[in-house]
Amino acid sequence: MTAQTTTASPSVASAPSSPSSPSAPAPRKVGLVGWGAIGRVVGTALAEGGVPGAELVCVVDNRALGDAPAPQLSFEDALDSCDLIVEAAGQSVVREWGERVLQSGTDLLVASTGALTDEDLAAALLAAGPGRVYFTGGAVGGLDLLQAVRSLGPLTDVTLTTTKLPSTLEQPWMGEELLHRMRTASGPVEVMRGTARDVPVKFPKSTNVAASVALAVGDLDAVRVHVVADPAAQHTRHVIEASGSHGVYRFEVQHLPDPGNPATSQVVPYAVLRSLGALAGRRGQIL
Repeated sequence: MTAQTTTASPSVASAPSSPSSPSAPAPRKVGLVGWGAIGRVVGTALAEGGVPGAELVCVVDNRALGDAPAPQLSFEDALDSCDLIVEAAGQSVVREWGERVLQSGTDLLVASTGALTDEDLAAALLAAGPGRVYFTGGAVGGLDLLQAVRSLGPLTDVTLTTTKLPSTLEQPWMGEELLHRMRTASGPVEVMRGTARDVPVKFPKSTNVAASVALAVGDLDAVRVHVVADPAAQHTRHVIEASGSHGVYRFEVQHLPDPGNPATSQVVPYAVLRSLGALAGRRGQIL
């Protein structure tokens, strides 16, 4: 009788499946409001892929544009097409559209923080949703630190001194005597002294920084603001000084004015782009 040998087939181990790499999040669809000194830089960078994770879908402006790198849409159509609106057109846009943007479910990045001197508007924006509101620091630094130290206790003394060329500070409400002093000055002239509640209303295109400092500190009336006109001011200068029982803080920046709009510092659109990068998930950001 012949023995029958059975040979077992070797088992073949299945290769371990490689973990699937996480899919990249969908890019933020950005609608840009305003095609001026800030908007042109921001929009051009977005259109050229300068902010990974964000794409320019449309531009909104009250003028007919011939050189925008994306379709020009109405505000209503922009809300249907975008998940993030970037305001680069002035405080009036924030007042008129801010709450409606957020109620539509679209996020909002605000450059014109001076609109927040209206406490009712500020409260409405912070309470509205489901969209989320964000604010860019603009021409100054140190706001993240001031916001952090609030947890240690109130800042008892906060001062902002802003110095600009006289021509960038002229306003319709100014009297002839003040205008004459500004236009004929050979040195610095204090144009206004007040709080962060008062000053941005008087200088809607020049002092958004005051409202940004107040946003960081948490109190419009706690920030004392000095606005200075200086014919020798080749750079726009902001000096923030703050103190409390937990520390003393001083930040000073000097920027070249934007050549197309000297009331705006040249760095502002790049601050907006940095904020956009953070919202789009760029790695390595300092938050």
